[in-house]
Amino acid sequence: MLEEQQRRVADSQIAPVVWLYFIWGVAWFVGFLALWSGDVDGNPWFTIPAGVATPLFIVLLVISIVSSAVIGLRINRGVRGMSSFSGAVYGLSWSVCGTAFGLLGTALISHGMSTDLANLFFPSGFALMCGTIYLGGAALWRDKSQLVLGLVMLVVGAAAPFAGSPGNDLVFALVGGGAFLVTAAVMAARLRRNR
Repeated sequence: MLEEQQRRVADSQIAPVVWLYFIWGVAWFVGFLALWSGDVDGNPWFTIPAGVATPLFIVLLVISIVSSAVIGLRINRGVRGMSSFSGAVYGLSWSVCGTAFGLLGTALISHGMSTDLANLFFPSGFALMCGTIYLGGAALWRDKSQLVLGLVMLVVGAAAPFAGSPGNDLVFALVGGGAFLVTAAVMAARLRRNR
């Protein structure tokens, strides 16, 4: 009975994470595909005006960030002690690291980094950041899904620049967005099995 109760509590904390992965998967998949399709050297089948692709990408990111903040606060509601501290530091690490990577890129631009290099730096920098933080989450909570997702993000972040710009956008859409969506699907299936 105790094990059943512990599993129910764990499942209740995992269920919102499925939504987080799904939301970020859609944002990466649709957003990076839009950026790829908005570049004249990108999608060979059709193009999206850059004036539509870039704002769409930004809107998807903002929706994902706001959703993550709301869901993250709900996950930790009622949690006390070391778990509460770990969760707060983990959650805070996303905004602190994201701001640091953003400032680094801005500084590089102010010192002459070209638009083409910025298009390679920013998505890869954030993918590397995501991968690193997911590895930290995997270590904190012994979560294999974060371990696998973190490793995929590190590989994507390091490999995508080799595709050049805008080819890297396609890599981020398919592999990065795909990894989030597959992880969400696997976790959702696991939750259904536990019911």
